[in-house]
Amino acid sequence: MKRTIRTTALTVGALIAALGLQAGPAQADTTAPRIDLRVLVVSDGGPATDAIAAELDSTGTPYTTVDLTSATRQVIDAGFLADTVDGRPRAKFQAVVLPDDNPFAAGSTEMAALASYEQTYAIPQVDAYTYARPQAGLNVPTSGGYSGSIDGVQASVTDAGRAGPFGYLKGAVPFEDNSPSVSESYAYLSTPAPGADFTPYVQAPIPGTGTQGSLIGEYRHDGRRELVVTFVYNQYQEQFRLLSRGIVEWMTGGVHLGASRNYFAVHVDDVFLSDDRWDTQLNCTPGDVDCTNQSGTPNPIRMTAADVDYATAWEQSRHFTLDLVFNGSGSVDQRADDNGVDQLADRLIADRNQFRWVNHTYTHAFLGCEQNTTVVPWTCATNPDGSTRWVSRQTIDDEIAGNRAWAQAAGLPLDNGELVTGEHSGLRILPQQPDDNPDLAPALADSGVRWLASDASRDPGQRQVGPAVTVPRHPMNVFYNAGHAAEEVDEYNWLYTSRAQGGSGLCEDDPATTTCLPAPLDTGTGYQDHIVPLETRIALGHVLSNDPEPHFIHQSNLAEDRIAYPVLNGVLDGCDALFADNTPLVNLRMKDIGAELQRRSAWKSALDAGQVTAYRIGGAVTVQAPNGTDVTATLPTGTTVGTGAFGTAYAGEVSGWTPSAGTALTFTLPSSAAAPAHTAHSGARPTAPAPRTRVPAGLNRQVPAAPKS
Repeated sequence: MKRTIRTTALTVGALIAALGLQAGPAQADTTAPRIDLRVLVVSDGGPATDAIAAELDSTGTPYTTVDLTSATRQVIDAGFLADTVDGRPRAKFQAVVLPDDNPFAAGSTEMAALASYEQTYAIPQVDAYTYARPQAGLNVPTSGGYSGSIDGVQASVTDAGRAGPFGYLKGAVPFEDNSPSVSESYAYLSTPAPGADFTPYVQAPIPGTGTQGSLIGEYRHDGRRELVVTFVYNQYQEQFRLLSRGIVEWMTGGVHLGASRNYFAVHVDDVFLSDDRWDTQLNCTPGDVDCTNQSGTPNPIRMTAADVDYATAWEQSRHFTLDLVFNGSGSVDQRADDNGVDQLADRLIADRNQFRWVNHTYTHAFLGCEQNTTVVPWTCATNPDGSTRWVSRQTIDDEIAGNRAWAQAAGLPLDNGELVTGEHSGLRILPQQPDDNPDLAPALADSGVRWLASDASRDPGQRQVGPAVTVPRHPMNVFYNAGHAAEEVDEYNWLYTSRAQGGSGLCEDDPATTTCLPAPLDTGTGYQDHIVPLETRIALGHVLSNDPEPHFIHQSNLAEDRIAYPVLNGVLDGCDALFADNTPLVNLRMKDIGAELQRRSAWKSALDAGQVTAYRIGGAVTVQAPNGTDVTATLPTGTTVGTGAFGTAYAGEVSGWTPSAGTALTFTLPSSAAAPAHTAHSGARPTAPAPRTRVPAGLNRQVPAAPKS
């Protein structure tokens, strides 16, 4: 990425010494400072600094927090910010994040220390959310600008932003407008102050003027560089998720530990089986263990050969691969009932290489405790001594092996290290079964299973189960028991409306459920008008959060009305519209997702334990981590490690994992990636404290409640 180097009338030798530029081989200049790859986050407890910290957590980028609201916090002074190591000056932080352009009292020695530190080591500063004013390089909003809500506004990345830190975006930055009763985004829109060296990167129209106002821009003054952000946000909002990568890119100059991608994978469960159908009169699903009234006429949902043709054509048009999570007994039963005919299986097997395949056990049996279904909700059956009666190890072995044997006979390309049990059974399910089936781990060892799916809404976070590690999956509120949009809406209404409105009362019992409805949806339009946009936004939020965990739906959702596709298209279309070609979706299979999560966990543990050392001197980055812990970093294109190229291309840079043997790894940056430049500073005092900025109510996370799937 091209960068502009700003210089003053220093001699060439002095400039090289001041900036840590290379005068030949990497680290040849012994006077170049060491810049530790760590960010300083000075927090006031507001949502903006918390959001940036959450982004750093997500990417695996180390940072130190100073909490301004704590009476016992660290005092920021010269010794806290810098020192000397082995005779070389060391800057302990590669970037500084402040709540605003100056959160300290007038005449603060801490702000003076920060300003001097930034000037000396060319350390950039992010003003997480600040008032537009001349001290931040902008006119005040009352001088032809605007202050107020920008809910639903379409912002855009400027040419400078696309050529710089936001080059991974196509240009559009839509601001959410999810509730007409809540101010979700408040901003100060303004133009650069007269004479200010200010470059807008992201801007939006100033109402009634025909002029664009800055939302994010770079202000250069007094030998310092600030990224000035003039809108408030939280870590869950789409606009922040779109821009967070660029904020980190700007503050680190594209050289930092950690990495992120836009991940999206979709598992389709119960393939070859039929799924029970929601009964709109009984408000339950006959055949389900929790349906007290089993008088409904069975009317199962099963894909057809035409649905397979649609799925393969859809995959090819979207350049996306679905993971089919299958139960072989479904085809065996179908052939037994139809004189050996199963057109669905024939078509899927013929097109088997169009999909990825995952073992879902042979019959979809429940593999936890033996269920007592004579009561609702069901309970675990017990032995005479009161102990839990568990499904046996042999049964689990047979379910895994039987499906493998069927897949082998059908010629399905299967990875035997992956497993999804029926309803994620065998794993703990609260409240009925608080513990894993003790026979599950030995059975996984019998079968060589390394990656076991879990339900992220019930069992979040990766954990060990015998020889296997769980891979949490996000459930979509596209229900397993709905083949038609009207059925989906009817069940949605039942779940998320009040008892007085004919609903289940779930929201009355648990008001924190954010999918609650003020009134029932129209069964004819509610799916497309309400459920699809909401589910798209939730799934897209996972994609934009560097979250590789897969989503799961069911084969029923690819049948009949094919209700899954509007949501999937919404996610894919959203990414296509927002991101440049250099930032594609990453569509991994289950074992690769599991490995990514496992590496992240080890990396986080090493960071938390203080076992990672990383710094830059001129054109060389040195990282040392514990033996066996893979190192993750994002670096400029052309970076090498040892004798080979580092990483894979993504979002205009290269990033990835490199194994560590416990000794120092040296990454050599390309000659184009010069150390950050700065002007000779005048020694000017820091500006006056920023006025208090407005943070509107309602900036809270939305967490959907997921029904049983």
